[in-house]
Amino acid sequence: MIGVIGKNGAGKSTLLQLINSDLVPIKGQIQRIEQNLKVTMVEQETESLSSGDQTIFEVKLLEKWHVPVHDFSQLNGGEKRKARLARGFSNEADLLLLDEPTNHLDEQSLELLKIQIKNYKGNIILVSHDRYFLDAVATKIWSIEGKNLIEHKGNYTSYMEFRKQKRLTQQREYEKQQKMVERIEEQINELTSWSKKAHAQSTKKEGFKEYYRVKAKRMDAQVKSKRKRLEKELEKAKVEPVEPEYTVRFSINANHKAGRRFLEVRNLAKSFGGRTLFKDVNFTIQHGEKVAIIGPNGCGKTTLLKVIVGEERFDGDMWISPSAQIGYLSQDVFDLPLDQTPEQLFFQETFEARGKVQSLMKHLGFTASQWKEPIRNMSMGERVKCKLMVFIMEEKDVLILDEPTNHLDLPSREQLEETLAQYNGTLIIVSHDRYFLEKTTTHQLVIMNHRKQKQPNEWPRERDQLDELRLKLETERQEVLGKLSFMTPNDPAYRELDKRFKELTEEIKNFCNR
Repeated sequence: MIGVIGKNGAGKSTLLQLINSDLVPIKGQIQRIEQNLKVTMVEQETESLSSGDQTIFEVKLLEKWHVPVHDFSQLNGGEKRKARLARGFSNEADLLLLDEPTNHLDEQSLELLKIQIKNYKGNIILVSHDRYFLDAVATKIWSIEGKNLIEHKGNYTSYMEFRKQKRLTQQREYEKQQKMVERIEEQINELTSWSKKAHAQSTKKEGFKEYYRVKAKRMDAQVKSKRKRLEKELEKAKVEPVEPEYTVRFSINANHKAGRRFLEVRNLAKSFGGRTLFKDVNFTIQHGEKVAIIGPNGCGKTTLLKVIVGEERFDGDMWISPSAQIGYLSQDVFDLPLDQTPEQLFFQETFEARGKVQSLMKHLGFTASQWKEPIRNMSMGERVKCKLMVFIMEEKDVLILDEPTNHLDLPSREQLEETLAQYNGTLIIVSHDRYFLEKTTTHQLVIMNHRKQKQPNEWPRERDQLDELRLKLETERQEVLGKLSFMTPNDPAYRELDKRFKELTEEIKNFCNR
């Protein structure tokens, strides 16, 4: 099972589309050794899914994953994802391509997906930003970095350790090369100085001109020889400097003054297609509170957000502060004006204002050329960033975010996490990422038995304890690897350190399978 990783816009989805023959490569070719190879792709997002004949296997998967028998348009994000995954797995292809399969899925659905992948008889190539998921299922990593594809045998954690060591080695070699260049340049400068002095003396001292002229020529020849030596050394072992790590930087402020209460609901109820999502719901959210809405797929989390922002009807009473300036980030990545460019979407009259927007885009990881490219050409993660830009620029005092980490690469997730933790407005988030919610929210709205109950954050600590222990093991393994890199197999301590490295690797591997 191959896991494909890389930053937003690196070309991960494009790679899957090329393998699936949806796109034709501009240069080179993708050759299928087996002519009758059956390939199936489950795309990152689709607006529709044909209701063609379902196989018995697909029906069983839909039942197993608790996907209701409704039209695709009536399903929520998690149910749509599972419906499309069930269709993909039921095709029993030789090669199954999965683009961000974990988006929208709750913990139970993730576990079922892991089992389905491990039991799959064909080959799977999947794109994901979920580190834990990749560690659990991937046996090989394809990393797209700087327009190159790096292949590594192992899971995500194994690759990141390999990458770290590779970068350290490259940095050492580069520094070594620079010292060599500096040393040779110093020698060249010294010889050049002597040559100039010899030339000067050859014109001044009578009776010694020929001696100094010959000496100057000899110095010139040595300088020329040194320069050729430098050029050959660089050609033989040229080492490029280590590229800086990809980073994302942005902040969101709420400068609007508001009253004490933002939202109050009484006896709220909502049914959909004959199914009760929630009823008798009562809660209050104060301005400045950060609330997580949690619950399994299909319990009505997204519907509650739509009720709050006025996109869904409901029964009961709801009061929203009339002065609140609300920013709503939906799960939908097709609700942007896809034919517009960022220049058109974020139109600014002054040169200074345009500069601020372009600077923000740069900090979000966009290239300069994307300022004039249609949003349609952007990756799903880049589209989410475009939507976030609106909130960054407008400084909303209430943010309602539905699965905001979907499609975002790891640096973007980490920056969003840090930004929301420091955000001084009101925050309501739906997410299945427990770690993300713990870092950004202070209260929960828990959906249980069709009811919602507000309570302080009391996240399960088991995962945190496991993460902490795993981090200690990884730190120790990194230290052991660092010592081994400066030894040879003949060193007395090498055997014991190598044994400990293998033990730590096995322990970390066991953690990934928990």
